[in-house]
Amino acid sequence: MTVRTCLPWPDKRLRSKAEEVTEITDEIREIWKDMVDTMDAMPGVGLAGNQIGVMLRLAVVDGSSERGRAVKLANPEILHSSIELREHDEASPNLPGVSAKIKRPRAVTVRFLNEQGMVDRKDFVGIEATSVQHQIDHLNGKLYFDHLSKVKRDMLIRKAKKLNG
Repeated sequence: MTVRTCLPWPDKRLRSKAEEVTEITDEIREIWKDMVDTMDAMPGVGLAGNQIGVMLRLAVVDGSSERGRAVKLANPEILHSSIELREHDEASPNLPGVSAKIKRPRAVTVRFLNEQGMVDRKDFVGIEATSVQHQIDHLNGKLYFDHLSKVKRDMLIRKAKKLNG
């Protein structure tokens, strides 16, 4: 089990767009394994590569109650989003101690490369839909608090700075 360190905000890699994955190799599979270990140790329901300094479009999502069902995604892309929204309290290990209610589509269809290197698609609903959207945001250099108004975002960052010294 390898738990990687999450980059502390405001590391510039958190604001950088991650690079496309050209093929699924054993090295990529090892990174995914570390990402699942890191996500489970938080505990969280998802993790994106750039959160741990891996600047590749890799993500893992596991919203199951019993764990061990992580979906490993390379180059995830949303093909369809539901009109119905779902509000959820979101947070990030990159900015510990704070969270905010964010509204996102309740369901999404995502295309990605799977562990076998094949193009796959999956429907995510509820917490997993929220998580996969949150991870794709990370891969694009965006954080959940970017969905807040400037005033709320500034308050959240100030509070986090106070908590994390």
